[in-house]
Amino acid sequence: MQQVAALIQGEKNKVSVLSNVSAALHEAFPERFFWVGFYMVEDGELQLGPFQGSVACMHIKKGKGVCGTSWEKAETIIVPDVEQFPGHIACSSLSRSEIVVPMISNGEVIGVLDIDSTSTDTFNDTDKEYLEQIVKKIIETIV
Repeated sequence: MQQVAALIQGEKNKVSVLSNVSAALHEAFPERFFWVGFYMVEDGELQLGPFQGSVACMHIKKGKGVCGTSWEKAETIIVPDVEQFPGHIACSSLSRSEIVVPMISNGEVIGVLDIDSTSTDTFNDTDKEYLEQIVKKIIETIV
């Protein structure tokens, strides 16, 4: 968390902040985080933003997949096995578990942080806690 805070301190360019945070998380946990990126709410859908990893879905509707469900519910979702999540959107067949953290500003979801792993049961409450803190710091920086 402190490393991310130092990395983005004083930055206001949203793309730069999201790009460096996704890179920092991806590099910090390469054995756990297969894909790290952001989807931002634009034109009534989640649109792909800065990320690290393989190619990804570019548009996600509200309530669809893990990201769209996190957006709709405005809450973090941990999925131990994506095969067991109804309506999971398989952007990559390598993804086995996922965590999605909504980015909430002024009571409204403006985007989500999405992290995938190639193993099942990768994410836990500790990941949730720290990733929510990172997202909060991002919101404080770019909004």
